[in-house]
Amino acid sequence: MSERAIIQNALMDSTRWDRFAHRPGDIFVCTPPKCGTTWTQAIVAALLWPAGDVPGPVMELAPWWDANLYDIDTIVERLEAQRFRRSLKTHLPPEAIPWFDTGSYIAVFRDGRDAFMSYVNHVASFRTDVWERVNAAAAARGLKTMPAYDGDLHRLYKGWIELPPPLAMLRGWWERRHLENVLLVHFNDLKVDLDGEMRRIAAFLGIAIDPELWPSQVQRCTFEAMKSRGDEIGHFERNFVGGAESFLHQGTNGRWRDVLTEAELARYDDAVAKILSEEMAAWLAGGSLAVGRRPEP
Repeated sequence: MSERAIIQNALMDSTRWDRFAHRPGDIFVCTPPKCGTTWTQAIVAALLWPAGDVPGPVMELAPWWDANLYDIDTIVERLEAQRFRRSLKTHLPPEAIPWFDTGSYIAVFRDGRDAFMSYVNHVASFRTDVWERVNAAAAARGLKTMPAYDGDLHRLYKGWIELPPPLAMLRGWWERRHLENVLLVHFNDLKVDLDGEMRRIAAFLGIAIDPELWPSQVQRCTFEAMKSRGDEIGHFERNFVGGAESFLHQGTNGRWRDVLTEAELARYDDAVAKILSEEMAAWLAGGSLAVGRRPEP
């Protein structure tokens, strides 16, 4: 595997992976922002602990390794202390994370326009004090800071569309889709057939299903159930005004149709045509169930 790309900004730092010590069986949930990361983390936890006895908030058990939001020494210590099968999260492209043949990589994607609408809510509810702390730390290191969101969705879009994360990251994962330890998952498929997609993820991870426990496992991973037990998923209030209610928000698609202008939608179409093949574009827009087939190796 070639040398890892280095990505550093106020929010993320790929060099934090230099501190990671792999164990065979580690699970990596790899997504662009706002594409079903937390949902997939909750699914993985439900599969690892079928009876629902997860030993702590999911987002603490499965930390966002590359995030500057969290002290790396604390994250390393917490993960090293775990004696069960481990799971982690990353928002970095595959070129910037370490690669292990004995690790399992679940790459989750969503239509870029839907991801953007969810991102708008995300930055709008991000706590000002956390934003100031992260930016101050970035400035001290000479890294690019995060601009404050002023409520102008269209101004935010101008920056986002320069290199939309779902499009930019899909190419790298698409090229790796033939690997036995890579699984591509789509947000839309989770919405349409949660039971089936969870079975698919369980098979990929080599986790047996107990028929008696399965219905409750699937129920715990519905969007409604996750919002109702936000404290079991993570301490959202630490970084977001409104806590789980703001972070998990709606989980709906298509809201961009009433918000983005024709010119903005045209810019998205142009980006898709420039970055993705027709097959990639169709899958990103609809998912496997809509397209009628899984991404072929």
